[in-house]
Amino acid sequence: MENQSIRHLQFGRSSRSLRLQTLIWLRWLAVAGQALTVFVVAVVLHFDLPLLEAILLIGALGLVNLTLALRYPPTHRLQPGAALVLLGFDLLQMGGLLFITGGLANPFASLLCVPVIISFASLPLRHSLCLLAFAMSCATLLALTPYPVPWQGNEILIVHPLLLLAFWAAIVSMMAFAAFYAYRVSMEATLLADALAATELVLEREKHLSQLDGLAAAAAHELGTPLATISVVAKEMERELKNDEKFGEDVALLRSQSERCRDILRRLTSLSAESEDHLRRLPLSSLVEEVIAPHRQFEVEIALVEKGERESEPVGARNAAIMYGLGNLIENAVDFARSRVTITVEHNIEVVAITIEDDGTGFAPDVLTHIGEPYMSSRSRQYEQAGGLGLGLFIAKTLLERSGAKLTFTNRATGASGAQIRVVWPRSLMDINSDPAI
Repeated sequence: MENQSIRHLQFGRSSRSLRLQTLIWLRWLAVAGQALTVFVVAVVLHFDLPLLEAILLIGALGLVNLTLALRYPPTHRLQPGAALVLLGFDLLQMGGLLFITGGLANPFASLLCVPVIISFASLPLRHSLCLLAFAMSCATLLALTPYPVPWQGNEILIVHPLLLLAFWAAIVSMMAFAAFYAYRVSMEATLLADALAATELVLEREKHLSQLDGLAAAAAHELGTPLATISVVAKEMERELKNDEKFGEDVALLRSQSERCRDILRRLTSLSAESEDHLRRLPLSSLVEEVIAPHRQFEVEIALVEKGERESEPVGARNAAIMYGLGNLIENAVDFARSRVTITVEHNIEVVAITIEDDGTGFAPDVLTHIGEPYMSSRSRQYEQAGGLGLGLFIAKTLLERSGAKLTFTNRATGASGAQIRVVWPRSLMDINSDPAI
């Protein structure tokens, strides 16, 4: 519930609404299909059916569809209640057409499931359940139709009641299964889209923060010229008013403060020029230390184990996605650890690997199978107060995988409690001096 409320605050309810234009196109397809079927049955096959009633029902659907197309713009999105009414009308129209052409014995009776599937794929659950109940009621009434299935000549196709019951059971069960399947797929796609949007927002924020040094240098450059003019004028004024009792001290203060501002801007400019390479190129050890630093202030001990010489470590370009992703994983490890988090860094000519281990309770078996899904529950019910592993972990996993990493989530080996997360990159992706052919 908490994750859902957070998601509503961030993204609202717009993701569970139906665009009217989509429904209009589907209805025109239904009108064309129904008209073609009636034409083939009545004219080509010469089956006897209530042609006038069928034409009136198809015409009613076409008239309503035309009215909607002329009344509303193509971009109009239906509120759930309005969409429910329109889908209910479609269901009623289809039910009426089936009722006068044999009911459940009609081979096209399974089309009753279509409005239900559309509803569960695009509307809130409570509205979709109402439509499902209405569709099941229509299917039950169709089993009681007095109209026979259109057939050749004067023959009447008689369907055994037991077979009719089987048709009803098949259609109702297909409705329920298709509805559940459509709802699950649609909900997972919606959650994934929202989580990816949050991922993009986080990445843009990290990139923005990393570019602030450039903005500071640009500001220093732009402010340098007017401040130099102020400084020159202040010196001239000080020379003229140095002995003035009323303004001499104020002019001296003005000149000293302008000089101070120039010193500050000079340091900003020189800092950007001197540290530009540092900001763009980051050794692996520096990257790990920078990611760990914000989490050392907590009571949990963070131990760093480096397997490999620093002389041969990869030097890569600063990547906001990698730094945020690793930071999130370390933060989760600190939250769930009892007293210690161990971070092991390894590198060779082929791969770069970072392993994060904590001494907490580890991942619950049901969580391990769903790690990386957005809005997943916390690692263990015992540690719900420590925070969830849903959207944050999804964002971290997505960002790291975009950088070329492969993530593995497991519990530590037998005899040691806690979770283990291993992140592995090809060295060529983490070392700007690496030969891609290696």
